Amino acid sequence: MKSRHRISLLVTTAVSVMPCMSALAATTTAHPATRHHSAKPSSAAHSAAHPTAATATPAVAAPRKKKTDVNFTGEAETINVTTGTHATNRKARESSSPVSVISAATLRHSGMMNVADALTRTYASINVQAMGADSSALTSSIQMRGLGPNEVLVLVDGKRRHNTANITADAGPQFGSTGADLNTIPASAIDHIEVLEDGAAAMYGSDAIAGVVNIITKKQAHGMHTSVQTGANAYNGDGWQYKVDADGGVKWGNDGYLHISGEVYHTDHMVVGARDHRLIGSWPNNATTTGYYNGLVPNAMSVPTDSNKIMSTPEETRESLAIDFGKTITEGVNFYGLITYMHRHGEAYENYRTPNIAPTMYPAGFSPLETSEENDYAATLGLKGDNFFGFDWDLSTTYGADGNKIGNKNTANTGMLASTCSTDPTSSYYSTDGCGWSPSTTRAETYRMAQWTNNLDFRRQFNIAHTVPMTLAFGGEHRLETYQIKAGTPPSYELGGTQGYAGLGPNSAGNWSRDIWAAYVDGDFHPLKHWDLDFAGRFEHYTDVGNTENGKVSTRYDVTSKIALRGTISTGFRAPTLAEQHYSAMNVDPTGASGLLPVSSTAARVLGASALKPERSVSASGGIVVEPVKNFHVEADVYQINLRDRIVGGGTVKGEAAIEAIEAMGYSLPLNSITPDNVSAYYMTNGASTRTQGLDIKADYMIRFHNAGNLNLSMALDLNRTRLHHNGTDTNGNPLLNAQNIAYITTAYPRSKIILNALYTVGKWDFNVRQTRYGETTSMLTYYDWTDKTLPCPSGGSLAYSNSCFAQFKNTPRWLTDIEVGYRFNSNWHLAIGANNIFNVRPRRVPQVNNSRGAQIYDQFSLQVPITGGYYYGRINANF
Repeated sequence: MKSRHRISLLVTTAVSVMPCMSALAATTTAHPATRHHSAKPSSAAHSAAHPTAATATPAVAAPRKKKTDVNFTGEAETINVTTGTHATNRKARESSSPVSVISAATLRHSGMMNVADALTRTYASINVQAMGADSSALTSSIQMRGLGPNEVLVLVDGKRRHNTANITADAGPQFGSTGADLNTIPASAIDHIEVLEDGAAAMYGSDAIAGVVNIITKKQAHGMHTSVQTGANAYNGDGWQYKVDADGGVKWGNDGYLHISGEVYHTDHMVVGARDHRLIGSWPNNATTTGYYNGLVPNAMSVPTDSNKIMSTPEETRESLAIDFGKTITEGVNFYGLITYMHRHGEAYENYRTPNIAPTMYPAGFSPLETSEENDYAATLGLKGDNFFGFDWDLSTTYGADGNKIGNKNTANTGMLASTCSTDPTSSYYSTDGCGWSPSTTRAETYRMAQWTNNLDFRRQFNIAHTVPMTLAFGGEHRLETYQIKAGTPPSYELGGTQGYAGLGPNSAGNWSRDIWAAYVDGDFHPLKHWDLDFAGRFEHYTDVGNTENGKVSTRYDVTSKIALRGTISTGFRAPTLAEQHYSAMNVDPTGASGLLPVSSTAARVLGASALKPERSVSASGGIVVEPVKNFHVEADVYQINLRDRIVGGGTVKGEAAIEAIEAMGYSLPLNSITPDNVSAYYMTNGASTRTQGLDIKADYMIRFHNAGNLNLSMALDLNRTRLHHNGTDTNGNPLLNAQNIAYITTAYPRSKIILNALYTVGKWDFNVRQTRYGETTSMLTYYDWTDKTLPCPSGGSLAYSNSCFAQFKNTPRWLTDIEVGYRFNSNWHLAIGANNIFNVRPRRVPQVNNSRGAQIYDQFSLQVPITGGYYYGRINANF
């Protein structure tokens, strides 16, 4: 029987929450402006909400509810959000700060097979870089509101998620980041995701500057869902993917639940077709090769011009598992926990090496592969209750770690093959493993990042003077963070290291740790019936970077039942990660090398480095929530984030100064095969102050045609602009950021992003059309090998490989069209066929003089249109 109740829809940003099938079309919610002011929350609210965020549902699972794959609707709006608030019984649109709820069905119907890509497709304020370089190609990091991955805090059931150990060591918008990898969590374990678009360091501590992504896991004690999806890039004929996932719940006695989720995922390489400059028959005038290239490939050799596959997506195989459980220990006390595990094997192409590089091993040339063997795991155990002197309480401990073994495959150490190689330990060209040969597979380094977090939280609701409702929350946290680097095998780093990715030597290895102690207090008041006022403060002590205090004030006033105003002002911080403070790397490419120096090293200090300190932010936002007509909802928020002492890559030097700095770190370079001007050294520094300003608008409208179906329309807009307010100087008085570094943090993020979605459901059919417009990005590109070597840079030196002269490049706006058609055979089985980017729109191509070796035809650092082009897929879902 169909219900005639109105469905109040949460405004999500991209794919609007989809209408349910007829059996699920009934959802009754409170009016968006309605608040709950009872002095004592209901028992359901006590057990469903964590004092700081949503950790656990009741130990006894909710009553069974029939679900179908097309369950997109108001289910999200019925959820009491816990992100950004300590109050109970509060929906997303009732929040004092902008919060959006993205359901698992919305993520699934994005057509993307991992969580990070699904969020990017469905959320206007979140984007990912076009292509990661080196080891960062093997880890997916999201960026939000124009800031970097390290400025986005990721929670799982309200608990801080540990970061990846795999640092982005190459220059670009994500340089130095070790953000939490969302793809370590099986998508089948996710019930919904709550996204807070506001600074929240006063509530959650470090990293919550751009916003918070809180993943809420499934906790049902019944039912089973399974899904199989496969697809590929139909235009290239490569990039095949498949994913098989399943989840189900069972009762744990009469008062508990156990929910298990698992996923197996695989994707092949998707390679962008390109012609390598070195493999074609002629070169432009004055663009002659020197050093490493040693001329063109001999004419006698027939080497395909598309042999260089550097611009591609990695091959990846991932297996993941999540176990969620809860049980009543005694009346008023529940035990809960979550265990996750993921193993991933990945392989990413590096630049093609021509036949003259290692002719004895690879007479036809070779393409090195960078490999990753990653194990990621976490466990949360906790007790919570609802009557400790009238307070709700939650005591929990969470341990999480990510270990990543980076290696090389199909590679060679050319120094070991060279005549200068020596087995004399006193020689500068000493090889531990001998000379005249080279391994083709090595282990370059091993990282491990671990985090142990302990929390105790309290919350109580009462009326001040029997008049003013208030929610008081306070608590403490201790966190132990450790970071470890293990050196690679000697052939990976000796004599210039292995081709494609040079390993880390013993001088870069080590173990580091720190303790963090924190305390917070939060008061949520209702001075008037329709006025909410929230104050929060937090103190944290880091044993390595000192103390920090942060505060937040949020308010909301419901002018009428259809109009509400809200605003927030807050301070925030982000402590430098252990990786940012201690990581070093040396990367060798076919014509040069780059060395990342640890801030504490003598080599970095000579170049002007100083110890890192926390980033500091001041954020302000204001917005309006309206319902002009029934079933039409609009949210609009403006924001400004002032971020000072921003940690960026800076102090870059090239040429002899860079070579000397790298050698001071104990590394040797293959000087007979590099261009000195293409050798750079740099370090991490508090080198910038930026101001980010933006506007977010989200709207949706439900149109019911009764027997002719339902049409759900939605729109999401993110306007974003970041400006550099201060460029720091090193101890030698030199600017830390050049024009290229400045572009990475100010204009690589799309100036705007619009997502329009139309979802129509009728009978057993559902049709979804999504239009996404990516705004302009601007980069400052290096002049590479096809540049006329006689052209000077006005600031000195040659234009080619210049560190001060760059070419401005604009990725003009692009529209992407996604289509999905679904059919439900019965209450258990649903089939969907779809195409993302059906017209195969690609980024704009860069000029040949800025196209490294002719193989990188797109701007890999842009966060605009993906390089993968059109993707076609099919999916079968089953619910039991």
